[in-house]
Amino acid sequence: MRPDRYNVREAEPKWQKIWTERGTFKTENADPRPKYYVLEMFPYPSGRIHVGHVRNYAMGDVVARYKRARGFNVLHPMGWDAFGMPAENAAMQNNTHPAKWTYANIDHMRGQLKNMGLSLDWSREIATCDPSYYKHQQRLFLDFLRAGLVDRKKSKVNWDPVDHTVLANEQVIDGRGWRSGALVEQRELVQWFFKISDFSDELLQALETLDRWPEKVRLMQRNWIGKSEGLLVRFGLRANATSADELEIYTTRPDTLFGAKFMAIAPDHPLATKAAQNDPKLQAFIDECRRMGTSVATLETAEKKGYDTGIRAVHPFDPSWELPVYVANFILMDYGTGAIFGCPGHDQRDLDFVNAYGLGVTPVVCPPGIDPASFTITDTAYDGDGTMINSRFLDGMTIPQAKEEVAKRLETTRIEESSEIVANGASATRNAPQGKRQVNYRLRDWGISRQRYWGCPIPIIHCEVCGTVPVPIKDLPVKLPDDVAFDQPGNPLDRHPTWKHVNCPQCGAAARRETDTMDTFVDSSWYFARFTDPHNADAPTTPQAINEWLPVDQYIGGIEHAILHLLYSRFFARAMQITGHGGVKEPFAGLFTQGMVVHETYRSKAGDWVAPSEIRIESGANGRRAYLLSDGSEVEIGSIEKMSKSRRNTVDPDEIIGTYGADTARWFVLSDSPPERDVIWTEEGVQGAARLIQKLWRLVGELSDAALPAGAAAPNQFSDAALAVRKAVHDALIKVGTDVERLRFNVCIAHINTLVNTLSSAIGRIDDAQIGDDMRYAFREAGDILVQLFAPMMPHLAEECWAALGHQDLVAEAAWPVADVSLVEEDELVLPVQVNGKKRGDVRVPRDASKADIEAATLAVESVQRALEGKLPKKIIVVPGRIVNVVV
Repeated sequence: MRPDRYNVREAEPKWQKIWTERGTFKTENADPRPKYYVLEMFPYPSGRIHVGHVRNYAMGDVVARYKRARGFNVLHPMGWDAFGMPAENAAMQNNTHPAKWTYANIDHMRGQLKNMGLSLDWSREIATCDPSYYKHQQRLFLDFLRAGLVDRKKSKVNWDPVDHTVLANEQVIDGRGWRSGALVEQRELVQWFFKISDFSDELLQALETLDRWPEKVRLMQRNWIGKSEGLLVRFGLRANATSADELEIYTTRPDTLFGAKFMAIAPDHPLATKAAQNDPKLQAFIDECRRMGTSVATLETAEKKGYDTGIRAVHPFDPSWELPVYVANFILMDYGTGAIFGCPGHDQRDLDFVNAYGLGVTPVVCPPGIDPASFTITDTAYDGDGTMINSRFLDGMTIPQAKEEVAKRLETTRIEESSEIVANGASATRNAPQGKRQVNYRLRDWGISRQRYWGCPIPIIHCEVCGTVPVPIKDLPVKLPDDVAFDQPGNPLDRHPTWKHVNCPQCGAAARRETDTMDTFVDSSWYFARFTDPHNADAPTTPQAINEWLPVDQYIGGIEHAILHLLYSRFFARAMQITGHGGVKEPFAGLFTQGMVVHETYRSKAGDWVAPSEIRIESGANGRRAYLLSDGSEVEIGSIEKMSKSRRNTVDPDEIIGTYGADTARWFVLSDSPPERDVIWTEEGVQGAARLIQKLWRLVGELSDAALPAGAAAPNQFSDAALAVRKAVHDALIKVGTDVERLRFNVCIAHINTLVNTLSSAIGRIDDAQIGDDMRYAFREAGDILVQLFAPMMPHLAEECWAALGHQDLVAEAAWPVADVSLVEEDELVLPVQVNGKKRGDVRVPRDASKADIEAATLAVESVQRALEGKLPKKIIVVPGRIVNVVV
C-alpha cells in the first residue's frame, strides 16, 4: 500500500544505492549511441560543498539526465581541482600534510555530492594532486617544450620577502602580502612560460565561432586578448646623462600627438635604469614603485606618481617642442614598449597625472556641437568622437582622418639629425622611419612557475654542463616528496635534503631538479580531456577517445572563470592538437555561466554577524522581523549579499538535505530565478519546494488510482475532457523539452507547475464510478509523462513515483516520451522577427500563411517599423515555422 506521505529519508538513500549497484550512470566509450558531454567546472576540495555547488551541479544534472533519456551516450564525470595554496596553509596551521588534508576533504565532499543524487560517472573520478594525473601533465609539458610552446625567461613578479614566495596580484593588498603583511617587492625571477601569446589572433578570431557562449564572456576574452591597431613612434631625446638618443612608444591615439604634455616610462624601463645610476632619488622612487602590485587594476587605482628624469623628448612634428620624460608608477614594462606620451585632454589617467604635477592641458578633440574656442578640460578627460583642434595641419579632420595623416607622415620621415638631439655623441637609428603601423595584443605569455610545494612538479633538471634538461618520459612522474616540513617560510622543495639532488640524464653529472611547481590553472586546463580516457596509464588520453568526446557539449560554471581558465583551456586544446594528442581547437562548444546564491545578512545589537540557523523569522503587521533563537533578542535584517563565511550568511547543504531532502534543494535552486541570475535563498522558498514534493506524490497516487494499468492500449476515441488532459500533458512535454535545451530551468519548472494545477483540477472533477477508459488512459499517460518531466530535477521522487505507477524499470533508464504534436497544434504561429540579426519583435500569422502574407504582416509590426527607420528592406528571409529575418 502506498503511504500518504513521501518519505524523503528512506527514498533518497534507497535509490542512490540502486543507481550505484546497477551502474546506471556509468559511461562506455564504445557505446554506439550519439555522444553528449556535459561538464560542470570541478570543485576545489575545501572540505564542504556550498549551496552554489548545489545549484551548479543540479543544472548540469538536469541536462545529463534529459540527454540520456533522449538517447544519447552521456559523459557526466566528476573530479577535484586539488592542488593549491590552501592545502599548504592548512598544513602549516594544523601541522598536517597537504595530501592528508586534501584527501580527507575529497572523501567528505564526495559523500555530499552523492547525497545530491547526481547522475555522475564516479568510475572516471580524478584528482589533480594524484601522481596518476600529474604524470600526464608533466608529459604534456615536455611535449609542449619540444614543440616550441614553452619558454624560460625573466619575469617581474610580486615577491613576499617574509614568506619567500611569489604572490598573485590578488594576494597583494595595499602593497602588502595578504598573509605576512610584509611590504611586497617586485623582483625579476627566471620563470617558465607557456607561449599563449603566439595564439593571440587565433584565440581572438575563434571567439566568433563560439555562438553558444554568453556574449559577455566573449567580450571579456576579447578585452583580455586586447587587440589594438596603432602606431609605433620614435621620439628623439635631447642630450642627457644616459647613452640613449631615442624613446620608442606605442599608441592607439596618434591623432592626439599635438595634445602631448609629457612622456612616461615604466620604473624598470632601460632608460629609467640608466638614469637612476646617477640619481639616488630616482632610484628610491623606482624602489617604491616596485613595492606595488603588478596588475593593471592595481596601477589604475593607485595614486598617479612620477619622477622627472630631466631628460627631454622632442616632438616628432616640431624640433623646438620638448616634452619632460617622467618615470611613472602607472606604466608597465610588459605593455607596449613600456613608455607612453601623455595626452591629458583625452585620457583620464594622463589628466590625473598632469593635474598632480601642473603640466597643463591642451584639448585636441572637440565634441560635436561645441565651440572650439570655449572648449576646456579640467577634471574629466574627453574620450569621445569629434573634430581635431589645436593640432596644426590636423585641424578640422575627424579622428580617423587624423590618425591616417599622422601615420602617413611619420612613416616617411626620420628623426632630424641635429647636434641638439644626438646624445653623448651617439646617433639615432636613422634608417628606420619615425612611425610604423603595428598591431599589438594585450595578452602576455602565461607564467606557470610557482614557488610552492603543493603543485605539479615541473619535469626539468638543471645541469651546469648541459643546461636545462627534460626529465626522460620513462622517469615520469616526478613525484612530490612526502617528507617535507612547513616550519619555515618558502618552498619546502628548496630545503629538501635529497629530493632536488639528481644526476643529469644526459651527462650523468650532479644536477638539481626544478623546484618550482606549476600554476594550478594548468591542472584545470586539460582535465576535460583526461575524463575521456581517465584510466590510461601510458598517455594523457588517446586521440580516438578525445576526438570522439570533444568538444564538451555543455560546460557550466561561474563567471569568475570567464577569462583565465577558459582562455588557458582554449590554449591547451590547441597545444594538445599540435603535439599529437588529438582533440579540437575549441574545447567547449556550449558555455553557461550561472548566477550566485545569495542570502539576507543578519546582525545582532552588538554588531556581530549572525547565521541564518541562529535566528527565527516572524512576519506580522510590522513586516518581517528576526530574533535570536538563544535569547529572543531582535536581530537586524540586512542586505542580500553573496553567501560568505565572513558575513555568516551561508546555508549548509547538509542541513537542508538532511531536513528536506536533496530533491527539495535541487528544485528550489532551479526554480527561483533564471539560471544566469542570482538566486535568493529563503527558508520560505525551501519549505514551498518541500510542500510541492508531497503534492506531487499525492497527485501521482491519485492519477495511478484512476488510471489504466501500465502498458494499456489507447482507446479509439477520447472525450473532450480526456482530450483536454492529453493536450495539457503534451503541451507541457514540448515546452519542458524545449526549455531544458535552452537551459531555462526555472521556466521548465513553471510549465510543470502549470501542468500539476491542471491535472489536480481535472482529477478533482472526476467521479470514479463514471470515469471511462478514455479518461483512465489520459490519466495513465499524464502520470507517466509528469513523472518523466520532473525526473531530471527531482530524480529520487521520480523513481518512487515511477515504481508507484507500476513500472518495473528505472525512470532514469526510460526513454523520453514522444509528444503528439497534433494535440497541441494551433491555428496560428508566433514567429520571432530579426532586423539585421537583432530581434525586434514577434509576428502572429495563420499556420498556413503564404510567404507573401508573412512578409506583409512582418512589415506591419510597429517595432519592426521603428527598427527600419523609414528604410526599405533589401530582403526578407522567412524560415517556415521558425523565424523571419529582415535585412536592411
